[in-house]
Amino acid sequence: MQFGKVEYPEQIDFTLPKDHIDTSKILKNTATNDLSIYVGCAKWNRQDLKGFYPRGTKDELEYYSRQFNSIELNATFYRIFPEDQFKKWYDKTPEGFKFFPKLVQNISHLKRLNDDVYPYVDEYLASAIHLKEKLGTIFLQLHGNFGPKNMDRVIKFIEKWPKEIRLAVEFRHTDWFNNAEVADELCSLLESNSIANIITDTAGRRDLLHMRLTNDEAFIRYVGANHQTDYSRLDDWILRLKTWKDLGINHIHFFVHQNIEKESPLLSAYFIQKLNEELDISINLPSHLSDDLKLF
Repeated sequence: MQFGKVEYPEQIDFTLPKDHIDTSKILKNTATNDLSIYVGCAKWNRQDLKGFYPRGTKDELEYYSRQFNSIELNATFYRIFPEDQFKKWYDKTPEGFKFFPKLVQNISHLKRLNDDVYPYVDEYLASAIHLKEKLGTIFLQLHGNFGPKNMDRVIKFIEKWPKEIRLAVEFRHTDWFNNAEVADELCSLLESNSIANIITDTAGRRDLLHMRLTNDEAFIRYVGANHQTDYSRLDDWILRLKTWKDLGINHIHFFVHQNIEKESPLLSAYFIQKLNEELDISINLPSHLSDDLKLF
């Protein structure tokens, strides 16, 4: 992911902002003491994750899904896959694995939530539901120039979304966050419909760190900079997630991207190792990265 890439990441203040005042209220009101955590990469493609797959690996997804418990499925942004493809993905992956697919660009970028997007929504969901219990939260990524002037489209889309399928939305236009009135209206809409407000942590767009949860789920898209600061940034996230765990959060979904994706598996594994230590949990660690993790 090149979004928010900067030339000199060491010049960026990566301090996580304080939580929005409503975050603790949301978590306390939705707490069930039943925490689920999924951590993974954005893709399983061998070319992008060069060096991750042992020589002779025949099926990349099958191998990947036995190292991590989830994948942020970006391939579904580019086209609507037929239901048979989702069935194949389901069959290749073990029990407990989850996919978090991105909605197709026809909906978000080409049609831009206009009234003619709904046949695409129906077609997409008719295929995606064949992931069955392995279907995690679907997410909608809006274009960076899709601003608050389009609030009416967002309202209609959110209210029409089927309530039985979890949804998260990534807003990239800065005016969704720097105008308090707009932000309050948006978050009220998401809260009333139990939609997650995605937090994107990338070097060049610190404004997207709104730290305002709108339901019982933290959906975080973390973009490293292929720089030593990537690890200290992850350490800070561990502390914040520990706080949210103490407040009663139910779902943590954390996906690691890199400008050069080949380091994403090691960053993800490092993050899982630290989560296990600090949150007293036991997410499986990728087996062949264990020696690399001993360096930390």
